[in-house]
Amino acid sequence: MAFSQDVWQRNVDLYQKTLALPFNQELASGTLNKEAFCHYVIQDAHYLVAYGRALAVCGAKAYEADDIIQFSQGAKEAIVVERSLHDGFMKNFDISKQQFEETPLTLACHHYTSFLTATAWSESYPVVLAALLPCFWIYAEVGKDIVGNSIANNPYQAWINTYAGEEFNQAVRNVIATIDKVAARCDADTIEKMHKAYRKGAELEWLFWDSAYKQQQWLGLDHA
Repeated sequence: MAFSQDVWQRNVDLYQKTLALPFNQELASGTLNKEAFCHYVIQDAHYLVAYGRALAVCGAKAYEADDIIQFSQGAKEAIVVERSLHDGFMKNFDISKQQFEETPLTLACHHYTSFLTATAWSESYPVVLAALLPCFWIYAEVGKDIVGNSIANNPYQAWINTYAGEEFNQAVRNVIATIDKVAARCDADTIEKMHKAYRKGAELEWLFWDSAYKQQQWLGLDHA
C-alpha cells in the first residue's frame, strides 16, 4: 500500500470531522458570519507566509532536482496567493491594510505555523513532506465538498471557486506522488514519524477552521 493511501485511511475520521465543521458547512450554504470569514482570511494570509517558508526549506532538503523545483515554486505560489488576498478578498470585505497588519496571529495560527517551520528546519525531508501534506490534500478535499454543495448566489462564491482550480488540484496530485515516491525508500521508523507529522498537521487544519469560526483570540477569548 502506498503511503498516501495508508495515511488517508488512518486519518479519515479526522477528515470527516473537519468536513463537518460549522465553518465549512456554513461557507457552502452561504450563511457563514462575515466577521468569521474576515477573521479566517486575515489569519490565512499570515499562515501562507510561514507555509511558503516551510515549502522553501522542504525544497532545499529535496533529494531530486525536480522536487527542488516543485517545492520552490510552491513556496513562491504561497506568497503570490498571500499578496493576492490583500488586493482581492480583503478589499472586497473591507479589511484595511492597517487592520491586517495590526491583527496578530491567533493561537491556532501561531501553533500551526510554528509546527510547520520547526518541522521544516529540524526534521528529515520525508517527515517535512508529511507535515506539509495536510494543507495541500485536506484543503483540496474539503474544497471539493464545498464546491459541490455551494448554493446559488453564494456571497462567498469567489472564495469557494479557489478550491476548484485545476492548477491547485494538479499541484496536490503532484505532492502526493512525490511523497509516495519518497516514502517507498524510507525505513519503518521514518514512516512512523511521517504518520505522526501528518496527523499533527491534520489536527491543526481542523483547529484553524474551528478557531476561525469561533473568532478565537489569545487565551481562548472569543471575539465577542
